Amino acid sequence: MSAGARVIAVFDLDGTITRRDTLFPYVLHYLAQRPWRLARLLRVLPAACVYVFGQRDRGRLKSALLRLTLGGEQRATIEAWNARYLPRVIARDLLAEALGAIGQHRENGDMLVLMSASVDLYVPELARRLGFAHTICTGVAWRGDVLDGALVTANRRGEEKARCLAKLRAQHDDAIIVAYGNSASDLPHLRLAARGVLVNGSRAARVAAAALGVACVDWRGTRRAPLRSKQDQPR
Repeated sequence: MSAGARVIAVFDLDGTITRRDTLFPYVLHYLAQRPWRLARLLRVLPAACVYVFGQRDRGRLKSALLRLTLGGEQRATIEAWNARYLPRVIARDLLAEALGAIGQHRENGDMLVLMSASVDLYVPELARRLGFAHTICTGVAWRGDVLDGALVTANRRGEEKARCLAKLRAQHDDAIIVAYGNSASDLPHLRLAARGVLVNGSRAARVAAAALGVACVDWRGTRRAPLRSKQDQPR
């Protein structure tokens, strides 16, 4: 990398910064606060069956999950849920090594970008709380202040992430991009970065990463939460 060049650090979210997926727990815990709504999960079964036994379209499944469980909720209700739920994620589900890498990039003055297939119901707010300057994630439709749940962007996964990273590189053609992801589906965009890093990858993903010149690291240490302001404390 050229000395003095601007660096953009692009982090995946689920499995890279967090220990696990964030979308389904987000929905499940929301419904658990309203037990009479848990039956809504049954509505998702047909779409899940189509995904498992037919067309493996994650975007279609994601849209069905959101429309059939959270569809019709008010924007203020979703924002209130974010204020309750995201501090729990920050306190319990973040990888210490990921926080260390984010902190190091921040100290270096690098631009921090969170790029996730998860949705903009909560990813931009989580990114803000973690100190990211910019967010790229899957967009969800609203009808005014009422949640629709259909996707309004492509599902930000696989080759779509590669397209987004290429666009980011074109917008900042004088910058060096460092990208972090955790799965084989992240390799298309990791290979485009000046330095791609596969985090906690499977054996198959590591083999594929090595063939592409993508570095592999293990971030499986103990949990550690960043310093939080009072507004970030669990309620």
